[in-house]
Amino acid sequence: MDEQERYPGYDVLDKRAGVSWNEATRRTVDSRLALTRTPRFFSPSEWLTLRALCDRIMPQPPDRDHLQVPAMLDARLLSGRTDGFRRASLPQQEEAWRRGLAALAIEARTRHGGAFEELDVEVQDELLRELQAGRLHEAAWGDMSGKEFFQHRVLPDITAAYYALPVAWSELGFGGPASPRGYVRMDFDRRDPWEAAEAKPGQEDDALRDNHRVG
Repeated sequence: MDEQERYPGYDVLDKRAGVSWNEATRRTVDSRLALTRTPRFFSPSEWLTLRALCDRIMPQPPDRDHLQVPAMLDARLLSGRTDGFRRASLPQQEEAWRRGLAALAIEARTRHGGAFEELDVEVQDELLRELQAGRLHEAAWGDMSGKEFFQHRVLPDITAAYYALPVAWSELGFGGPASPRGYVRMDFDRRDPWEAAEAKPGQEDDALRDNHRVG
């Protein structure tokens, strides 16, 4: 059973107008859904590399419009919002991303003769495995470790952007911030009626019916 089938019929956005979400949650989710697909922090060439990178770190189903993962990251960097800390071995996040994308683009052209976003996905994955293992050493990396860039910027930043979006919440059966309604049944294997029901084997129809009532 894939993630889309685990919570059949469940869409966390059905909670938008109900008592599960307060106005702050609605504003936050609406702002994420309204993000432009045109970059404001990244350059056009950086944007193409970033989109391809996001698609390899968090592959998405081919039958849906891809989520605004690059746009989430673009908006974060434009705002200057940080984690509140920084590894001494990495530059500031804005510089790390600009340098990392530029270096990855150069590595793709040097090793495979094309832009990263133009390479076959198998070749992209091979290049990313080399990056993860610390085996990419083009001069464009400067004093920044490609391995640390991958581990401490690429993976956490892209996955955090993905799981901040409501489609990802629906995949997980997550209801969003528990305010103002909250949760009552907190023990293992217990579920409030307004939480998503997982489609366990043989109980798919029950889950589908329950998930039409979780707003």
